[in-house]
Amino acid sequence: MAGISSLGIGSGVLTSDLVDQLVAAERAPTENRLTQKTQQSEAMLSAYGKLRSAITELRLPMRQLSSADNLKAFSATSSNENIGVSVDSTKASRGSYSLNVTSLASAQALASQAVFADRDTASVGQGSLQLSVGDKVTNITIDGSNNTLQGMANAINEANAGVSAGIIDTGNGYQLVMSADETGVANSVSISATEEVGAEGLARFAFDVADPTANPDMKQTIAASDAVMEINGIEVTRSSNSFENVIDGLSFDIKETGTSTVTVSQDVGAVTDRVQGFVDKFNALQSTIDGLAGFNSDAGVGGLLTGDSTVRALQGQLRQVLTGVVPGLENANVRSLADVGISTDPKTGALEFDREAFETQLKNNPDDVTALFAEQGRATDSQVEFVRSGINTQAGKYDINVTQAATRGSLNYAAADTGTVTVMAGNRFTFEVDGETQVSVFLENAPDGSPLSGAGDDFTGAEFAAAIQQALDSSSELKAADRSVQVSWDATDGLTFTSGNYGAESNVRLTGALNAPSLNSKDGVAGTDVAGTINGQVAKGDGQVLYLGSDAGPASGIQVRILGDQTGSRGSINFVQGIGKSTVDLVNSFVGVDGKIENRTSSLNRELEKIQESQVKLDIRIESYRERLVKQFSAADSLISQLNSTRDYVTQQLDALAPQNFNKK
Repeated sequence: MAGISSLGIGSGVLTSDLVDQLVAAERAPTENRLTQKTQQSEAMLSAYGKLRSAITELRLPMRQLSSADNLKAFSATSSNENIGVSVDSTKASRGSYSLNVTSLASAQALASQAVFADRDTASVGQGSLQLSVGDKVTNITIDGSNNTLQGMANAINEANAGVSAGIIDTGNGYQLVMSADETGVANSVSISATEEVGAEGLARFAFDVADPTANPDMKQTIAASDAVMEINGIEVTRSSNSFENVIDGLSFDIKETGTSTVTVSQDVGAVTDRVQGFVDKFNALQSTIDGLAGFNSDAGVGGLLTGDSTVRALQGQLRQVLTGVVPGLENANVRSLADVGISTDPKTGALEFDREAFETQLKNNPDDVTALFAEQGRATDSQVEFVRSGINTQAGKYDINVTQAATRGSLNYAAADTGTVTVMAGNRFTFEVDGETQVSVFLENAPDGSPLSGAGDDFTGAEFAAAIQQALDSSSELKAADRSVQVSWDATDGLTFTSGNYGAESNVRLTGALNAPSLNSKDGVAGTDVAGTINGQVAKGDGQVLYLGSDAGPASGIQVRILGDQTGSRGSINFVQGIGKSTVDLVNSFVGVDGKIENRTSSLNRELEKIQESQVKLDIRIESYRERLVKQFSAADSLISQLNSTRDYVTQQLDALAPQNFNKK
């Protein structure tokens, strides 16, 4: 290679330019072929990429439509802007409600009556304070390091006791103020003090929520209160100004007292827009297919994917899903997309959407429209509810038989023992609900509304059940765990605590009853799971839900909720898989990990890798060919140079022997 620049010196013909031309001529056929294959493969990859993108775009709207909840959109309005309402369409239903907010929730506030000359030096005493907020008890030590007004306020704030403390400069001195972090009667604050002998003073900060006037040195400036609202004449109480789970799917946020009319109606426009989104994405996919696989008969030219088997399979399967009658809806008022105003343009293959026709069908046949797009289980028994299907569930009709109804766990005290329940001030009832949720509640007032006395007040069984029910309904622990307990009393069954959940994990235990001598700790009786068969196969039970595993044939993975206590045949459930789920499954079969387009692009990428390998081999072969030419040309050039030298010598000798040269001599 280094001597290629000297080629042609001897011959004037075998030059480096000639080597380059011969090498180029040798490379060109193979390189042109590899370049052409590369360009073709890359163009195909680009085409499949566009097709993949267009197919994937279709998946989102169809995934939305495959959920029945998205086809039952609801909106809610309130006639009073100070009584806000939000709606969860998955749980809401049409309705109108009259609201009357009579009380807002407030947080309790306390203020010490003693005035201190200095916040950082005046001693408040030493010992300990015990703060009780709801069911939370916090002990705070006051010693030589923090026995000032500021030091005590800091200690309370750092304890995370559910209480905030501050100091007010009245102009004549300093006072301690405290407020509960959360609103509601259940978050009222009680403070007890234990004083160190010789360093008294903390008793000034004690406060008994059951007897607010017991310590004149600590005054309740704002009493804790619950929010109270009447809904269609039924009084509902919450510890905060947010009311959730009062009406299925509705939540209320109140700012002022007053009245309002809340109306819940189906948001037909929102559902129609979702269907329009599907139509738009399908037409975009059809346009992409036309551009990639269409054929221009006038020009006699087709696209890159014209005649491609993957495209043909996609179009054929989409046509089958979107134009056929949905299995299970053969006798319904809505059987196919054509019945809801979605038709196909025979010239372009695009979908045309008649929004008015769709909305009419949605209003008149909401269940059929839902089943057209989303999976739906239609039970013949009104107390059997479809929960969900599995990946392998097939459309069909499946019989249901119940051998054991689900029950809720409960705790019972005999009527003879609870006809009268004595409760004293400072009471505390602790429960374990469903085996894992710990709950503590207390009663504040006697049946006549007065504060409970230390000696105890008597409740009738019905009065006690109502009082403890209100306390449990306000429990933050139960709300956080999404659990509930119902309390009842009658002369026959006595006092009963019943879990809001069903199943073997459902139970209620009373683990402690402080200052309530009429009740003792006691274990409840666990509930039972539903048992039975679906499609003749033994199903599993979880509370009220009866379900089959993933290997149970056509009904695999189906789940139904069995309400009531009736055993035996519970009718059947007709499972309909709408076009939403079918289309999503179809899209996944093309663009998923092992999808048809993924396999095709993987094949094209392997071809490109082989082309790159062939290119490397070509470069190596051509380099070897160049080196061989240079060696051959160098040898020939050297020989020609020698021959030229010999020629020149012979010519000189002959010239010397010429006759004219002799005559000159």
